[in-house]
Amino acid sequence: MTDDELDPDLEDVVAEERVEELDSEPEARSGADYAPSVAERLAFYQRAGGIVTPILTALLAFFVGGLVVLATTGKNPLATYRAIFDGTGLNWLFPWVSGTERSLAALNLQQTLLIATPLILTGLAVAFAFRCGMFNIGGNGQYIVGAITAVWIGSSLNGLPGWLHILVAVVAAAVAGGMWAGIAGFLKASIGAHEVITTIMLNWIAVWVGSYLVGFGGPLQDKAQISAPVTKSVAPDAHLPVFWGSAVLQGLHVGFFIAIGALAVYWIMINRTTLGYEVRAVGFNPEAARYGGISVARNYFLAMAISGAFAGLAGSMDILGWQFHLDLTTVQISSIGFTGIAVALLGRNTAVGTFLAGILFAALLNGTSTRNLDPSVFKPELAGNLTRIIQGLVVLFVGADLLILYLWQWRRKLRLGRPRAVTGQ
Repeated sequence: MTDDELDPDLEDVVAEERVEELDSEPEARSGADYAPSVAERLAFYQRAGGIVTPILTALLAFFVGGLVVLATTGKNPLATYRAIFDGTGLNWLFPWVSGTERSLAALNLQQTLLIATPLILTGLAVAFAFRCGMFNIGGNGQYIVGAITAVWIGSSLNGLPGWLHILVAVVAAAVAGGMWAGIAGFLKASIGAHEVITTIMLNWIAVWVGSYLVGFGGPLQDKAQISAPVTKSVAPDAHLPVFWGSAVLQGLHVGFFIAIGALAVYWIMINRTTLGYEVRAVGFNPEAARYGGISVARNYFLAMAISGAFAGLAGSMDILGWQFHLDLTTVQISSIGFTGIAVALLGRNTAVGTFLAGILFAALLNGTSTRNLDPSVFKPELAGNLTRIIQGLVVLFVGADLLILYLWQWRRKLRLGRPRAVTGQ
């Protein structure tokens, strides 16, 4: 029976019930007496740009981390965090810091921003795939592929001018990372292979291929250091220029501005291009996007390839910016790409959020290093564990927040989808 064929009496009953429902809804929804629920406030915060929730998430993670410090070591959490903060160099931003303390803060801040550069880029690698509804676990493998490509190009092609040598190495690393991630995107688009599985497998392939290339007797091992599994050093003309600090002391290089530029590119692509619109549409609802004429398979591949390009770019920044060579240990224990997952989650996949989260995690890593933390305040050998605890708590609390919102929406869907008994027939 169609809507036009409904019994007029039944229409009156349905209309009366709808009026009763409207009357039973809180009148204060349009007035000053209405108090939104916790779930509604959380949903509002998330829709408002993800500003309040990430801040609360980070504060809660630091609070629990402080309890761990107090319970396990008996140290004052506030004093510990104060020492970590000073080790980050962020106190350089305070005008009252002067003299030797300010010089030390500048050195520490340079190191923090050096660490933040690849974290921001690997965070973007995860965030872009998230926008297309995919979880890119393979940022670490893509980072390794980019680093291998950068050290290969950077240690060869010595006849190129300096700026061209850098450009070729950076672009090649980004392309290599994009192609590596594109494998997972292609498998997702063609046969429906889940990107979490394929990117994890590609991570291990990158590790062991890199181990072969860099290891003893490998094609990229420095023949002048036959007893060490390390590549040749990048040619001096392929080093990224240092704009703050001393090049000898690993001052801050221009790669930091490249990361800032990548954030701008990410924002423009997502919010101001047709590609970004299609990526977001596929991320919201692939079937609706397909019905609207958007190629879901194409966007799966492109989103993963672009994500990999960001991670490959991160690898080139570290190699050309301050490492200048690649050794077997770095290939096998690198975790920059995995930290990028936490960066993207805390940053809510936004450009500004990813930047701030990258700075936060870089500050944690640098502030808890053994050279910055006074043993009388907190044991440096335990500080790295504290960093990992806080990172894990951030991921846990971000996931819990999303779970709360999901359960709330699911409950509403069940309530609205429940069949109603119609009386008076």
